[in-house]
Amino acid sequence: MIVMGLNSQLPEQYVAEPQVYLGSAYEIDIAAHERVDPGDWSEEGGGGQTATTVWAPPLPTLAVETELIDPDEYAIHVHDVLSGYKLVAAIEIVSPANKDRSEHRRAFVAKCAALLYNHVSVAIIDLVTTRTANLYGEFLEYLGQHDPALADGPPALYAVACRGLRKGDAGRLETWFYPLELSRSLPTLPLWLSDELAIPLDLETTCQETSRGLRLP
Repeated sequence: MIVMGLNSQLPEQYVAEPQVYLGSAYEIDIAAHERVDPGDWSEEGGGGQTATTVWAPPLPTLAVETELIDPDEYAIHVHDVLSGYKLVAAIEIVSPANKDRSEHRRAFVAKCAALLYNHVSVAIIDLVTTRTANLYGEFLEYLGQHDPALADGPPALYAVACRGLRKGDAGRLETWFYPLELSRSLPTLPLWLSDELAIPLDLETTCQETSRGLRLP
């Protein structure tokens, strides 16, 4: 439902796709990929593309000067160089396995840091009630930062959007953090496709549509 909602509002040069891995951990990542050069479209419809109405996101709940860490990575990546797919945004839905061991938590936060380092915005949705670790708090610790919103104790359930910016030699992290509570509406997160363009990730509408589709009470 998140993928369907995103694809209904993304500009034509972007597409959202689900990424599912079944192993020791279960997670679903939804990534937005840039399909063409952003210069090929404009609000006037340049390049034959039609732009959507620009959504103005709220001010970030945290904005600090920081250097985003580039973690070590040993991997082989294969890309279709003719398609030009570029990852620009990722939504991470936390699984119980992501929180059950310290090494799993470190791997999760390192992955988020690597995405931000590579100029990919990241949204984290944590609905796991069986384990209380707060991956957003551990992510900030990984970067040597702290969010005052966590001062009274990190909530077990939350949603947060993050993006990394760089101006010259200065790095900047901006986050939009929302604790989640049972029986209360879910927030709308800004999902950043570029430094200037964000679309709303409406979690409440997605939740309601999912409940109707599955006939949940």
